[in-house]
Amino acid sequence: MLLDFGWKQALSCVFPVFIFASLGLTKLVAIPGIARYDLLLLLCLAAQVGMLLTRLETVRELQVVMAFHLIGLALELFKVHMGSWSYPGEGWSKIGGVPLYSGFMYASVASYICQAWRRLDLRFNHWPDTRLAAGIAALLYINFFTHHWLPDFRWVLTGLIVLVFWRSSVHYTVAGQRLRMPVLLSFLLIALFIWLAENISTFLGAWAYPDQRISWTIVHWGKLSSWFLLVILSILLVASLKSQKPPGLTKP
Repeated sequence: MLLDFGWKQALSCVFPVFIFASLGLTKLVAIPGIARYDLLLLLCLAAQVGMLLTRLETVRELQVVMAFHLIGLALELFKVHMGSWSYPGEGWSKIGGVPLYSGFMYASVASYICQAWRRLDLRFNHWPDTRLAAGIAALLYINFFTHHWLPDFRWVLTGLIVLVFWRSSVHYTVAGQRLRMPVLLSFLLIALFIWLAENISTFLGAWAYPDQRISWTIVHWGKLSSWFLLVILSILLVASLKSQKPPGLTKP
């Protein structure tokens, strides 16, 4: 059972792992005549084409991934403009100080969710009303922008999420057996792994927070709450983008 779960997780992580490998390779090896950020963009595009041709990814999943690329890129443009982090390297594919490949880092989260959804045959119980879920997703995304001028409502939103998803559970298939996990726990576990991935990414020079510009330091634990909210936003958006009524959702 553990081997089957690990194999399905590994297949679901193909695109995120490819991005990490590309970050590591381009940090160690430079190709004359092409900037690192431009090369990373080409590699990410090639990876998406390869996944589609090898049927590791469906056309519908590619559409979701590209939608997330645009959503993530919009957030990156704003955050870099506000000085939350920076991309110090050079490149032709930079807009407003943001390399275009950066959107794929958000898209990789969507890729993992889409792949895991299909391979593990996810089903949800006690999922909130679609309009309520859409409202929460909108508030989460808006707060990533407005907290620069208005109070940061992340903890209020976190409390709302706990209240709304307290009874929700996700059912998944491993080695022919149906297993169950509280949805809130799944959100937290995914956020933890993304936070670990963020530490690897910043170490490999994908981007730099203000306190990492002189020398690398571990990403503050406070960022875990941001990833927790972003994971929830991602899952809600993937659910809505996959279909008008997310597949496999059941209500009490």
